[in-house]
Amino acid sequence: MADYPINKIRNFGVIAHIDAGKTTTSERILFYTGISHKIGEVHEGDTVMDWMEQERERGITITAAATTAYWSPTDSKDPAGDKVKLNIIDTPGHIDFTIEVKRSLRVLDGAVVVFDGVAGVEPQSETNWRYADDYQVPRICFINKLDRLGASFDRSFQSILERLSPNAVKLQIPDGHEDQFQGIVDLLTMEYFTFEGPKGEKIIKGAIPENLKAEAEKERANTIEKIVEQDDQAMADYLEGKEISLERLRTILRIATLNNKIFPVLCGSALKNRGVQLVLDAVAYYLPSPVDIPPTKGTIAKTGEIKEIAADDNAPFTALAFKTATDPFVGSLTFFRVYSGKLASGSYVLNTRSGQQERISRIVRLHANQREEIKEIYAGNIAATVGMKDTKTGDTLCDPDNPIVLEGIDVPEPVISLRIEPKTKADQEKMGIALRKLSDEDPTFRIKTDTETAEMIISGMGELHLEIIVDRMRREFGVGVNVGRPQVAYKETISAEAQAEGKYIRQSGGRGQYGHVWLRVEPKERGSGFEFVNAIKGGSVPEEFINPTEKGVREALDKGVLAGFPLVDIMVTLYDGSYHDVDSSEIAFKIAGAMALQEAAKRAKLVLLEPIMKLEVITPERFMGESTGDLASRRGQILNINDRGSLGLKVIESKVPLAEMFGYATTLRSLTEGRGTFTMEFSHYEIVPNNVSQQIIEGKK
Repeated sequence: MADYPINKIRNFGVIAHIDAGKTTTSERILFYTGISHKIGEVHEGDTVMDWMEQERERGITITAAATTAYWSPTDSKDPAGDKVKLNIIDTPGHIDFTIEVKRSLRVLDGAVVVFDGVAGVEPQSETNWRYADDYQVPRICFINKLDRLGASFDRSFQSILERLSPNAVKLQIPDGHEDQFQGIVDLLTMEYFTFEGPKGEKIIKGAIPENLKAEAEKERANTIEKIVEQDDQAMADYLEGKEISLERLRTILRIATLNNKIFPVLCGSALKNRGVQLVLDAVAYYLPSPVDIPPTKGTIAKTGEIKEIAADDNAPFTALAFKTATDPFVGSLTFFRVYSGKLASGSYVLNTRSGQQERISRIVRLHANQREEIKEIYAGNIAATVGMKDTKTGDTLCDPDNPIVLEGIDVPEPVISLRIEPKTKADQEKMGIALRKLSDEDPTFRIKTDTETAEMIISGMGELHLEIIVDRMRREFGVGVNVGRPQVAYKETISAEAQAEGKYIRQSGGRGQYGHVWLRVEPKERGSGFEFVNAIKGGSVPEEFINPTEKGVREALDKGVLAGFPLVDIMVTLYDGSYHDVDSSEIAFKIAGAMALQEAAKRAKLVLLEPIMKLEVITPERFMGESTGDLASRRGQILNINDRGSLGLKVIESKVPLAEMFGYATTLRSLTEGRGTFTMEFSHYEIVPNNVSQQIIEGKK
């Protein structure tokens, strides 16, 4: 028997922009559910969920941490019967670690999105919301930090309506803001909550204060209207003036939340211990269990048929590995989400990507960096296993008798690179092991060797990302490395159609080499990648030489043509060629393919592409002129300038090439007397202007 009823499980993540209070909220959740006996604080560096040394030093989340807890809603008549099991993942907010959010949302059923009560919706909130939309994840919104100077619940709520979804619905309103923030009004039950005791653990229910009654009545009417709109019968009863019961409202609201028709909005201050228990109530009431979401789909390995995978303990085992981590004590940890069936330690699973079977020696339930060993894991749960040899992010693990492939996880392309070298001979070997382990853990971290200089190049999502990687190499693996300057990950593409011939003929005594192909290249839509089309008619190039030709083309794409950067967004069609009965070989066609690709690309108007970043700068009004002037000098394009609350702050939204942003933090500090801040995330690739392109090519060559 499963250890917990599947309909009582809630797999959810805490997601938000950097510094909105995710980890602070997660720490409160652990305390109120009885998992931890003291509350860890980010500013004191003693949090449970941020357990890495680098996280505690910097006060940011770098890696998604998972934990399991239990909760009974505060107004439950049957606490034991209503208790839900929470599998929680606390995710990073910094854009450089965006893969952690993406892969967590891929396996979670719901999310709590935390917003800063002063700032409202911020750039990373939008990105995370978009990821949640992609995976159709139901969400609850928590407007946090209402105790901060300049906080406004209504303004933050308005920013959710305008920038994320018009379907956000208030379930609560706060009593006061900033240092006057006292309590919370629940608009469904019309109860007033205050939180007492040293850690806010005592929830006191009372009558709504007189000064709030009129506003609460008005807001409740709006909320009820939004909820009953989702149910025709309830709407009819409501219009006839009938009172809709609390149970019925909750049922309708739950169904609407599961279908992403409504996003409930709650409020509070995690740091001041107000409102977090009510967020847990909302998780229990409105977020889905594994059986409430549509069954995930998989492809049957042998037939290619699409199959729905029901969350059933008795079905064949199917799971998705969504994260691997290196643990100093047990070696490699593979996190996985079980979609169907059950798994016992000692059994074998098939990895459908590698085709290898692996033995599951130990299964552990995680609590941040602590582990609890369990014998069996059931459908709908999240766990980790120790010591898998060849399992990567996005791999499907399944019953060897029922091979199936689940949809993987999209991995964003790196935008920045560094050259690194070991300090000593002894470091060289250790560096190879460290880099391999770190790239297995993090699919956005890439390693390659420069063929011309034999230098090692590492690539990632931003300066902070690579800084943390180098720091981890030093601390966890004891590798001393020298690091070069950060470099932008430029790309090349073509802007016209062209064709070219590749002919490779070598005569040496005995058997020669003969490979001959004609290729056509065409530009594809930005971001759509590479496509190879075999249009050979009449066997002018035999079937066994098609794959080697494609291999040669791919290798030439990686090397680039214009300035040695990878060639992207291109369709290559192999439409003609010839062969020799004796001399033709795979290697000859591979070289011919590479030659033809290079020649065709040169004729197809090659251009350079550079990563463009979405930048949000927050600065006091009197420094706005200097800040915008500086952005213009960096080839920046200003999109919007808004006010941030009543604090006299301006928010400048712009798009700026990444190449111009190195050292920006120092410049902004000196321009704004240390008061300006910024956040930056990757937006898209764009063609580099001619004059700049020339400098890059010359510098590269």
